[in-house]
Amino acid sequence: MLITPDEPTVATHWGVYRARMKDGAAVALEPYEHDPDPSPLGLSMIGALDDGCRIRRPAVRASFLEKGAAAGGSGRGGEPFVEIDWPQALDLVAREIARVRESHGNGAIFGGSYGWSSAGRFHHAQSQVHRFLNAVGGYVRSISNYSFAAADAILPHVLGDKRGLDAGHTTWDQLAGHAELIVMFGGTPHKNAQVGSGGISRHLLREGLTACRDQGASFVCISPIRDDAMAELDARWIAPRPNTDVALMLALAHTLIEEGLHDQKFLARCTTGFERFAGYVTGADDGVPKTPEWAQAISGVPAETMRALAREMVRRRTMIMMSWSLQRAEHGEQPYWMAIALAAMIGQIGLPGGGFGFGYASANGVGNAVYPFSWPTLPQGSNAIADSIPVARIADALLHPGAPYDFNGEKRRYPDIRLIYWAGGNPFHHHQDINRLIAAWRRPETVIVHESWWNATARHADIVLPASTAMERNDIASSARDRMIAACHPISAPIGEARSDYEIFADLAGLLGARETFTEGRDEEGWIRHFYTVARQRVAEYGMELPDFESFWQAGIVTLPEPQDQKPLLAEFVADPQAQPLKTPSGRIELFSERIAGFGYDDCPGHPSWLVPREWLGAALAERFPLHLISNQPASKLHSQYDNGALSRSTKIAGREPLRIHPEDARLRGLSDGDIVRVFNDRGACLAGIVVCDAVMQGVVQMATGAWYDPLEPGLVGSLDKHGNPNVLTQDRGSSRLGQATIAHSCLVEIERHEGELPPITCYEPPTLI
Repeated sequence: MLITPDEPTVATHWGVYRARMKDGAAVALEPYEHDPDPSPLGLSMIGALDDGCRIRRPAVRASFLEKGAAAGGSGRGGEPFVEIDWPQALDLVAREIARVRESHGNGAIFGGSYGWSSAGRFHHAQSQVHRFLNAVGGYVRSISNYSFAAADAILPHVLGDKRGLDAGHTTWDQLAGHAELIVMFGGTPHKNAQVGSGGISRHLLREGLTACRDQGASFVCISPIRDDAMAELDARWIAPRPNTDVALMLALAHTLIEEGLHDQKFLARCTTGFERFAGYVTGADDGVPKTPEWAQAISGVPAETMRALAREMVRRRTMIMMSWSLQRAEHGEQPYWMAIALAAMIGQIGLPGGGFGFGYASANGVGNAVYPFSWPTLPQGSNAIADSIPVARIADALLHPGAPYDFNGEKRRYPDIRLIYWAGGNPFHHHQDINRLIAAWRRPETVIVHESWWNATARHADIVLPASTAMERNDIASSARDRMIAACHPISAPIGEARSDYEIFADLAGLLGARETFTEGRDEEGWIRHFYTVARQRVAEYGMELPDFESFWQAGIVTLPEPQDQKPLLAEFVADPQAQPLKTPSGRIELFSERIAGFGYDDCPGHPSWLVPREWLGAALAERFPLHLISNQPASKLHSQYDNGALSRSTKIAGREPLRIHPEDARLRGLSDGDIVRVFNDRGACLAGIVVCDAVMQGVVQMATGAWYDPLEPGLVGSLDKHGNPNVLTQDRGSSRLGQATIAHSCLVEIERHEGELPPITCYEPPTLI
């Protein structure tokens, strides 16, 4: 039996905490003593543990309990629920899975999850649900993620793999003292670097950037939002219209070519296709030179600002950083390809302090020095179903079963999904165009959800199973971007009748004849000890040692020495392109891709291109909706996690999510700080609280994601969201036929003052329970 120490360790996505206990209950969480820049997100956890919207018992949508799948999905989101006991709930779930398997096959089951429910590697909900579904015959899975799916698709074509996206970056040590100019497309927002997927021992973004500053680097923040760069960097602010960064970068490239500043030797030795790309930049191919004056008309950035920046970038050792956010837009593949092309023209790829890298502030640990081994994770088993969908195309799949679509060079058809099993993540937060999602969500016969709180995903389920939280179970945390391994100790008994995902799936697997396949004969403690044994073996292969398990469990956290001898991104390739070729068809960086050109996609041609999006400030639609909405990551929560917590709720305005607006845009609409407004377009509307702020450029409004969807009329498509969820406004279209990624940042809106009495916020209360 695992013994919890007197000062338990709580490992989360936003840091490691020590729990202060009194009379057997946690009264405070204190950040790990060696974390130089701890996140305040832990302040929300204890208060939310047993709040009013906690799911305490299994529950079934009323009509589904009466009629089963014959009830249809039209009542999802609006009907009351009936609480039942665990044996009845498990039997009902097992019978539904068996019914769909027998009638339609496992290819009619979609295993939904989004991986952020727990920093613990064992109670990782995505691994648990996928392992369970594989044990009972397989499922349709999703590919990639909402964070960087467009980049995930384009980079292997350009670089041969995804180094520089989520791993393999030039480290902070190789930047500080070497980089003289850091150009940050999308900025490096500190708030985003609060979180990391596998747990965090030390938050290092501030330390890394200020070390660069202290050793002589200067910064340029290219973003419609000035405070996407920390104030202490004293960054120059260049504010292009959203979605126009490619036009700006093409102007930089044009200046380099026109003035003979591009590194022709590097281009000849390490790239292929530059001549084709240069023909596009100069206008030789299409008659449109991509001059700074051309880009000024598109981006709004003065032409001389672009010329001066291009000259400075080749004169100094320059690192091009690009946020993951830039590719979450229509044609989001293009800024990443263009950033690589620009870095290649400068010729500093592979050098300390030079080149490019994506997502340095998009999650903690990007840019950290890391070991080449991987920490253990829960094996998911083998999936007997080969079918999959791009992660952001779930509504398309539900609305159009059997319909053809293109994806990354393949001709595909959407599966016919009859049952959704969702554990971990909140699609009614992270998916775009929620009203369209509601209509799509009605199509399956059965929706089963594991959740801890009554968020919108739980409310739109047929069967809801109460899942324990990271504070109510034992686990073990580790991250590929960190050098720690940490214990996760429970600091509370499970609230109500909540059970871990593992316990739920083990019992369901038993009912379906697959318990041994799923559990391999191990309980929670058995798996945790197994993980640690594997971790010790992998660490030992690199000449290091972890303590025995009992010592580790009592200490709560162990950190390894700092890795040494890290090399800049692509250094080996640049040193000898012949001996160390990339995994591209040419073995080199592909500035023109014959493979992509061969796909024939007009929305992703064979070289980086400026492609006009449907929604941007230069579109005809801007006459009706003249504000570009940036729905970026929140500072007060992780995605929508703990929106019900004290920290997130303290940032609300009259209970609504804040929306920042430029003073002139506010003046034109007669708005002041604290006003409640209706934000709307043709897809939907929500309420928000106004913050007048010159940190956003004119023509842009910014409202973070994460406010729990709270419709005025639950279950009604098109109902006003009372709370401020921006995804009632965003487009649900693919970035291109190559990536099929989310385009949340291509969104035009208008705002107006809300008139009349404010409707109450009800998303933090449970639905009607019978």
